[in-house]
Amino acid sequence: MSIIPKTMSAVLTTGHGGYEVLEYRNDIEVPIPNSDQVLIKVLGAGINNTDINTRTAWYSKSVKGETNANHSQGEDGDGSWSGEPLEFPIIQGADCYGEIVAVGDNVDAGRIGERVLVRTMQQYAVDYRPYECWTMGSECDGAFAQYMVAFSDESFKIESNWSNAELASIPCAYSTAENLLERSGVKQGEIVLITGASGGVGSAAIQLAKRRGANVVAISSKSKSDLVKEIGANTVVNREDKLTDSIENESIDVVIDLVAGERWGDLLDVLKKGGRYAAAGAIAGPLVELDVRTLYLKDLVLIGCTFQDRKVFENLIGYIERNEITPLVSKTYPLKDIITAQKDFVSKKYVGKLVLLPK
Repeated sequence: MSIIPKTMSAVLTTGHGGYEVLEYRNDIEVPIPNSDQVLIKVLGAGINNTDINTRTAWYSKSVKGETNANHSQGEDGDGSWSGEPLEFPIIQGADCYGEIVAVGDNVDAGRIGERVLVRTMQQYAVDYRPYECWTMGSECDGAFAQYMVAFSDESFKIESNWSNAELASIPCAYSTAENLLERSGVKQGEIVLITGASGGVGSAAIQLAKRRGANVVAISSKSKSDLVKEIGANTVVNREDKLTDSIENESIDVVIDLVAGERWGDLLDVLKKGGRYAAAGAIAGPLVELDVRTLYLKDLVLIGCTFQDRKVFENLIGYIERNEITPLVSKTYPLKDIITAQKDFVSKKYVGKLVLLPK
């Protein structure tokens, strides 16, 4: 049985802002699980856009531009996923892979010793009401720490020979990607266009779309095109090129969009009549221009994807345990180097995921 210390190392986010609000400390009390929670020794925590966007208040409606990790971008009052003000300090970290080392009074003690992935978009705290959720590292503390508590119901047992870093790369990015594909109903033989294809969610979406039997057209930088093809993309389009010069109008069944920005209208032009567009990000900027005639004359379906049904995460657990997907981790860092890791993340130099490994 693991000996649980009184204190731990963790990264506190002390407010909305740039890297200066990230405070690495060694004197944080190890949390005690409530009756329906488990205490998890964190073995890996991925780096994600959502942690950076929450820190900088990018979700605030006052923000009009692309994501920027260097400074606070929005108003404090609506800078979280939920649009509600956060209570600082918080421990962020939307990805968690770890080992259960203690349980609350109403949790089966037999769970101690289980290796688990914790769901990022959680329903237990909101009584499983449709389209409501908590985000780990926002409404509750996350995995940028040596230990964290999580609801037992949101902690999924996993049996896999993947490394700690590989398993830690899954929860946020892969559940976001699987949710986009599930909600848009991607089927075998369809042509799926994926923006931001070299990032964590984009690279996950390529694999997961291929698993469904789709043909993937990926948008990426020219320097990463070979790696994106290795992940599974059938075709790679240079993101600097005009999309409609590279792809025929009305040739795409589904668009999976993580970018938005000024060229957003081109994504609707390349969709077939009756096509589906699904979005879960806007790293190039949240404000777009929509010609409503394109929407209704082509009978398009636009789908926003934040809420995730429980089966999305259950699907991922099965894919991992059956080795139907392959993890893609580019680099790992000790927890204390979180600022370096986030700077590397926003530089977009890497394909796939970056992961923190608490000691």
